[in-house]
Amino acid sequence: MRKGTALVVGATGITGGNLATYLTASGWTVYGLSRRATEQSGVIPVSADLLDEAAATEALAGLAITHVFYCTWVGRDSEKANVEANSAMMRNLFAALDKENLQHASLVTGTKQYLGSFEAYGSGRIETPFRESEPRVPGDNFYYALEDVLFEASERHGFAWNVHRPHTVIGYARGNAMNMGVTLAVYASICQETGQPFVFPGSTIQWNALTDMTDALVLARQMEWAATTPGAANQAFNTVNGDVFRWRRMWREIGEYFGLEVADCPETPQPLESQMADAESTWRAIAEKHELVESDVSKLASWWHTDADLGRDQECVNDTTKCRDFGFDHFRETRGAFLDLFERLRAERIIP
Repeated sequence: MRKGTALVVGATGITGGNLATYLTASGWTVYGLSRRATEQSGVIPVSADLLDEAAATEALAGLAITHVFYCTWVGRDSEKANVEANSAMMRNLFAALDKENLQHASLVTGTKQYLGSFEAYGSGRIETPFRESEPRVPGDNFYYALEDVLFEASERHGFAWNVHRPHTVIGYARGNAMNMGVTLAVYASICQETGQPFVFPGSTIQWNALTDMTDALVLARQMEWAATTPGAANQAFNTVNGDVFRWRRMWREIGEYFGLEVADCPETPQPLESQMADAESTWRAIAEKHELVESDVSKLASWWHTDADLGRDQECVNDTTKCRDFGFDHFRETRGAFLDLFERLRAERIIP
């Protein structure tokens, strides 16, 4: 029995890719929209650049979409430019869709809702745990701009909405480098091959403080639940695994999985961008030695993105009371999420 017709926007990303797979297995008809066509089993590819209104209109013409799941964004050189570009993408999407069938739209943002934008990162000194009711952090933030476009379109066309705010998302995704799980697996594999110690790249605050993360399938489950539960409509929800941890323990557990010597956290951050300055040639040699499927490390790891997460100088914990009160109680142990990802990466010969 088909549940609905979903359009997953950003279907090649870590969030959208896992969501598209999950919805397909759950009985949805799933269209996957991306700039380059997705090759996922059961997902109907739709290729278009949402910055091009005419191309978006042509690509989406005639599709009777009932549910939109918006899981994409585009980066620019300033937050003002991020606001302009990302707002235009979502406006072009809603302009192109046939609103007659549209029942619901979901938007994925994240913890920068509480921390501030990329260029004002950490300016939001909201006390943990972060709650959905917190006021917006002053200044430009494309998350807020996307919310405003969503709210306006919902009011104008009469469909329901949800906003989902995950913390750092981990999960399997090919060709998506902004994935801490894969980045750490690549880093650990390089340490394993070269004999260098597994050094935590971030701040002592992140090493010692409590934090949380989001497994991509927890996010997928929550998105489907919210989109199909009438009582949960028109709400924003934090989306994390449900456990908390400290990196000083998690880092050692990851190191143990890879059989690595784990160094103590340095007093001064040791960013991966610096540690991995020669990673391109090193990874190419590792990939050749172990016959891995990807020899270009830039297609697997995003050093700067993981540095940003691990280099914060404040605690980041999200309150999930609201979603539990509304009826969503799925959870995932973060350690298990990491180890399951590493096993899959090895099985598919992405890491040795």
